[in-house]
Amino acid sequence: MRRIITLTVNNQTGVLNRITGLFMKRHYNIESITVGHSEIEGISKMTFVVNAQDEKDVEQITKQLNKQIDVLKVTDITNQSIVARELALIKVGATPANRLEIYSLIEPFRASIIDVSKESLVIQVTGEFDKIEALTDLLKPYGIKEIARTGTTAFTRGTQKQQNQAKVSLV
Repeated sequence: MRRIITLTVNNQTGVLNRITGLFMKRHYNIESITVGHSEIEGISKMTFVVNAQDEKDVEQITKQLNKQIDVLKVTDITNQSIVARELALIKVGATPANRLEIYSLIEPFRASIIDVSKESLVIQVTGEFDKIEALTDLLKPYGIKEIARTGTTAFTRGTQKQQNQAKVSLV
């Protein structure tokens, strides 16, 4: 089962190595990892996408991550309401004859062409994992020459207050 785990960590040398080493020791394959600065100086945010066999495995890895010195917070956000995005750059074979066709194909995905050469186009797309997979599948017949993906980055959605809408009756 695919899980999304976020970590808030001190931005120190070796933290990433220690954390990925922990996944390696437990024989978890990391599908993707993103790391970047957070809104607080000296603190970084990590997002891991991993495959785990069951809830027990996820609980075990979460406990082990929480024991790490520079780890401030660990959250499995898989079953929460989240905002998750990934960036992909896709270089696809293109001739002047099929460029318009490719453009009409990528438009519904809100993707954009960011580089054009005689023999190829570079397409940029952002979105959830499934969206990028779908676009990649549609572009395969044109010949994908190269693809680079950032991996998923995510966090939970903000809590939203439910507004009580009062019913107004006319007298």
